[in-house]
Amino acid sequence: MLAIPSRRIGEEPEPEKALRFSLLGPVSAWRAEEELPLGPRQQRLILAALLAAAGRTVSVTELVDLLWEGDPPASAVNSIHRYVGALRRLLEPGLPARSSGQWLVRQAGRYLLRVDAGGLDLLSFRDLVGQARVATAGGDLSAAVDRYLEALGLWQGRCAEDLGAVVAMHPAFTTVDREYIQAVSEAATAALGCGRAGAVLPFVREAADRCPLDETLQASLGLVLAADGKQAEAIMRFRDFRTRLVDELGVEPGPEMRAAQERVLRGSPVSRTAVSVISAAPVPRPLDRAPLIVPAQLPPDLPCFTGREQALEQARAAMHRAGDGLRILAIDGLPGVGKTALAVHFAHRAAKEFPDGQLYMDLAGFASGTEPMAADDVLYGFLEALGVDKNQIPASREARSALFRSVLSGRRMLVVLDNASDVDQVRPLLPGTIECMVVVTSRSPLIGLAAAHGAWLLGLDVPSAATAAECFLRRISATHLDADPSAVEEIVARCGRLPLALAIVAARAVSRPEQPLTRLAAELAAAQGGLDGFNDFDGANDLRGVFSWSCRRISAEAKRVFCLLPQIRTADFTTAALAGPAGISWEAAATAAGELVGARLLEVRGHDRYSVHSLIRAYAAELDGWRETGRTFALRRLQGHDRHSESYAA
Repeated sequence: MLAIPSRRIGEEPEPEKALRFSLLGPVSAWRAEEELPLGPRQQRLILAALLAAAGRTVSVTELVDLLWEGDPPASAVNSIHRYVGALRRLLEPGLPARSSGQWLVRQAGRYLLRVDAGGLDLLSFRDLVGQARVATAGGDLSAAVDRYLEALGLWQGRCAEDLGAVVAMHPAFTTVDREYIQAVSEAATAALGCGRAGAVLPFVREAADRCPLDETLQASLGLVLAADGKQAEAIMRFRDFRTRLVDELGVEPGPEMRAAQERVLRGSPVSRTAVSVISAAPVPRPLDRAPLIVPAQLPPDLPCFTGREQALEQARAAMHRAGDGLRILAIDGLPGVGKTALAVHFAHRAAKEFPDGQLYMDLAGFASGTEPMAADDVLYGFLEALGVDKNQIPASREARSALFRSVLSGRRMLVVLDNASDVDQVRPLLPGTIECMVVVTSRSPLIGLAAAHGAWLLGLDVPSAATAAECFLRRISATHLDADPSAVEEIVARCGRLPLALAIVAARAVSRPEQPLTRLAAELAAAQGGLDGFNDFDGANDLRGVFSWSCRRISAEAKRVFCLLPQIRTADFTTAALAGPAGISWEAAATAAGELVGARLLEVRGHDRYSVHSLIRAYAAELDGWRETGRTFALRRLQGHDRHSESYAA
């Protein structure tokens, strides 16, 4: 099964309570053989949005925009909650009031519908398309056609087509529809390569009728018709398309359509290579364009990069994802978790897929002593790297962004945007062509990129203890060949498995080759959970500085709650546990928790369950947010909270 864009989807529902959902056509839900009544249109829209997310969380804001199209009533949020409650009770009859159940859950103010390939036709479709691509790569085109036909047969119409005009324009649904079009094009390519054009012809006809001005689809249809013995119809289709293009757009057909038409008119056999070019390159690269400077701006790959196999698999899935849109992978995670290392490592491995070059920029969204880079400055640097004369680079951000998209048109280029502050910083830097891919890293989940551009969101957590130990050992292998396993285990634990902390401690170990690791472990233990053992030699990666830039992005109330985290003694805790020591309402604590989660100072562990990394907890303890008087007040509040925590949480 293809990886789902966001992996934090909790435990799977029990098999005996499993439901089936359909999105590829009219929206429907089934329990065994019973179709469920999904209620009013707005309630069905919410369900459709959750299904289209396919395992990703969806914010209340996104749902409000979908239901009221930018003009919500004052009661919009309450209405969303009511619709969600009704859906929960529909999916799980007898569910207690105010309980989220096991299917539709809330995580940090966002909603998630737990689905897998066995319960949602969209995920089954993606799974089968993935199998087809594997078969194509292995040269078994007939098997690939079989998988494509099975995948395309799951579609009973356009995505959520029974919900009206809003879904025809909303990116959550149009992105899914584009996956169908892409799969049809790939199926045509495979079928023409193995002599099975007739098998895919109905799907190619339907897709071409959906997209009457899509030159790639129309060219594919003509070739499939001719290969199936319908040359006259193919020629008629070519002529009709030219007429439509001239009448509606005032332009002549492009090179791929002319090449396909000439091949059919001459009765030439259709080669697999020719069709692959038409299917995979809808924006041909002009032959008379001046040679492009090929930038190779990626930083060096980390020589001791270890683990992250699942994250790399998701990154590869994002790179090969079907659809007409720009491929965007947005990696988020807590400070020091290794987002940049993963992005750079993946980019080096993927570079061969982007022969026109790789662009890289540190956007300084969370950096010490500097403001985030302005998008127009980044664009200036990119355009220079691409060979644009300085005097031809326009002054305004909008013009530079447009020129950037023009220069990259038809190019296969990888753009890595590291350490982004927010979506607004990234948006002007996006290419406009499907041949390119963008990899973005940020501490905050870039939800807006997923909503507007279909970005694949990848949340990065700390590695396992075994992977962290392996990473540490690889860093110190040159100086500590006989490392004490127990000392390594203690060091990894003291570092909280955080890659940046491990790197700092490993560098200290390498600088002291004569000292055993047991002494280093003792130094970390002597710090008693503080950050004194994690000072970088030059201060560039000092943990305090790295954490501080997340704190600068949160409100005073959220920072006050953050400073009280060391007073919570449990490994994970609820919103009520935050509210009690801070002396604030549950609602105010929930708002503060949302800010802290967005800044990656808190981690979501389930419905209304949070945790904090041990080193971030240590940083909170060092802040000036709670002095002696504040500490005494907090402890008194906490003691009262501990006595009543169960009833308070309930």
